[in-house]
Amino acid sequence: MDKDVLIVGCGLCGSVIARELAEKGLQVQILERRNHIGGNMYDYTDKHGILVQKYGPHTFHTKEQHLYEYICRYADWQPYKLTCGAAWDDKYTPTPFNFTTIDTFYPKEAATNLKDKLLRVFQGRSTATVVEVLEHPDPDIRGYAEFLFREDYAPYTAKQWGISPDEIDPSVLKRVPLRFSYEEGYFDDPYQVMPVNSFEAFFKSLLNHPNISIKLEHDALEFLTVSSSGTELLLGGKSISFPLIYTGALDELFACCAGRLPYRSLRFEWKYEEKESLQEAPVVAYPQAPGYTRITEYKKLPHQDVRGTSYAVEYPLPYQPEQGTEPYYPVLTEESKQQYELYRQMAEKIPNLIPCGRLADFQYYNMDQALKRALEVVDSLQI
Repeated sequence: MDKDVLIVGCGLCGSVIARELAEKGLQVQILERRNHIGGNMYDYTDKHGILVQKYGPHTFHTKEQHLYEYICRYADWQPYKLTCGAAWDDKYTPTPFNFTTIDTFYPKEAATNLKDKLLRVFQGRSTATVVEVLEHPDPDIRGYAEFLFREDYAPYTAKQWGISPDEIDPSVLKRVPLRFSYEEGYFDDPYQVMPVNSFEAFFKSLLNHPNISIKLEHDALEFLTVSSSGTELLLGGKSISFPLIYTGALDELFACCAGRLPYRSLRFEWKYEEKESLQEAPVVAYPQAPGYTRITEYKKLPHQDVRGTSYAVEYPLPYQPEQGTEPYYPVLTEESKQQYELYRQMAEKIPNLIPCGRLADFQYYNMDQALKRALEVVDSLQI
């Protein structure tokens, strides 16, 4: 290969690293097994004229100004505060759960007493995790968390992850807090935006550099292997010494020699209806619905002045590459983290291999976390 660096994967991590290295004067080759750039952030305009996201909803949000300023180099962005909800028993509530949730599911007097107690007990705090509230000694406060866990967290988690909530890493349950107010909005970050045009346009700008070459529909694992000694990367059977940034599932690079890491996949059922609005928020979870977890209504993500509405119903399922499914989320349990550690140690034995990204790092990254991780990798490279 007549390039200085090989990058496997054209998602956010791979693309950011490619641009940064290209700016340093290096010749970068990207191999992407899909037929498009942008990874899971890829979006397109459907036949109804609605911008949709092929792999589920994404918005950019961060607390770190330098990460926001970074993406602004490559696209124009518009403020966008994501609102989400959950629906069961023919009732809708915003998520994260807030005082509206209590008003919706509790009798008036009981709701007033519970809200007053939460404000007293959690004085000076705006949120807490459901894990913390589940462990609270007060029976009313604990009962509120138990109600939410029974009606939402437990059934949603069982569908989303395919395992009992007892097995899932607590970090997953802590991602969405409980609010002690009527405040709505899924995130509290000061920077919450969506691209003015599209995520695809952002990636085209990011990758628009003469030192970057991209080959789509090229599965690197068809000709990239690890030597029998476990210390070299082989490309077409020949040892390579240039840096290789790998953003795919790390177990697959090592032919799953320590067992297959568990990832969850998704199946999307796409629908269109001639109506102005399907649901109260762009993303609504349906924890008690059979099979599916949530519905994303894309004319609201971002807001689009179009006729009708396109939406996707999400059905979680195990990642099974032989059936053509995509790996989306690492299933974080004590067992899977120990298994990943074996692969990480294998990767460390190969000096020119740099794993990076949600799949390769076996981490649940938001977009800003993936961007930060990519920039950290660039800073660590001695090239």
